[in-house]
Amino acid sequence: MKNVMGLVFANIYDSSLGQLTNKRTQASLPYGGRYRQIDFTLSNMSNAGIRHICIVTQYNFQSLMNHIGSGEEWDLKLEDCGLEFITPYSMGESRTFRGKLDAIYTASASHLERSKEEYIILADAAVICALNLEEVVHAHIASGKDVTVVVKSGVANGVKQLDLGVRLDADGEIADMAVDFAAPETYQASMGMFIMRKDLLLSSARECVSHNRFRFEREFILQDWLDNKISVGAFECRHAALFNESPEEYFRNNLAIIRRAVRHDLYREELPIYTKVRDQIPTYYGENSQVDDCIVADGCKLLGTASNSVLFRGVKLSTGASVKNCVVMSNCEIGIGAELEYCILDKDVKISSGKKLIGTLEHPVILNRGDVV
Repeated sequence: MKNVMGLVFANIYDSSLGQLTNKRTQASLPYGGRYRQIDFTLSNMSNAGIRHICIVTQYNFQSLMNHIGSGEEWDLKLEDCGLEFITPYSMGESRTFRGKLDAIYTASASHLERSKEEYIILADAAVICALNLEEVVHAHIASGKDVTVVVKSGVANGVKQLDLGVRLDADGEIADMAVDFAAPETYQASMGMFIMRKDLLLSSARECVSHNRFRFEREFILQDWLDNKISVGAFECRHAALFNESPEEYFRNNLAIIRRAVRHDLYREELPIYTKVRDQIPTYYGENSQVDDCIVADGCKLLGTASNSVLFRGVKLSTGASVKNCVVMSNCEIGIGAELEYCILDKDVKISSGKKLIGTLEHPVILNRGDVV
């Protein structure tokens, strides 16, 4: 789709993910044994033939840039009008991120205005999904709406606060929108993905920022819709969509892919998910190891017991050690006889022999990268 470009926001939910994003962007957070969260967003765009993508970063973006590299795994090229990073140094005179609209306004001078594409897809990397964006763009154009927001049912529950909640009428038209709202089940949740004409986005960003309005959903989408300045339509995602906007959601959604139905809905043959290639030796399973209902990446050495867990590359599970309902990131070492349940271990964590760490599904124990316990 040569007439469409992508704009990806890498840091939107960093603060709400706590210690998981102390030293990385939310977009580069490992997920599902071998992926990063941004892999899904980039793969969706690449599968739709989008070859011009700008990634807006604020801080802690080195691991993200290392992961993406030249972009070749996603059939992208790191060059002008290909894959571009918009760093804090191009974020305006204040060099302070005040919201999506501010980033869009600042980036427009050197990135968006010189691009030739007519349409733009805005997205972040908080929602894990495999989505046919070509279908979304065609539906947007056919609708004649100024803006289309991608939404998902079954997320609103009266407790989870939505950045943008949408209620549809019987004809599928938007009857109401609300921001920062614990919407009831009758609402659908925005997936943080919007499609519109690039010139509309640029002109709206200029107008909003000049009037001290920086929040995209509240001060552009909602306000201009209420003022009848723009028409907004909704595209309903019918496949799995996992919202990783808090440590608890991240934990549950990693374990969710152990379920066959969820896993097969995320990793579909017609919409492959790409990631950085890391060739490692196959996982070694010891003679007395027991591994049940787990996602296991390559390069692991498993001598103990693991169940209902996600084990990333290079995990070492010693004899007599037990891991249950855990997310264990790359190169972690779990000592002899250690017992872990409901834990998130960031990269390179070392658990000493005999240690016992037990959390709950609602409050998992989280260890920082490189911790030694």
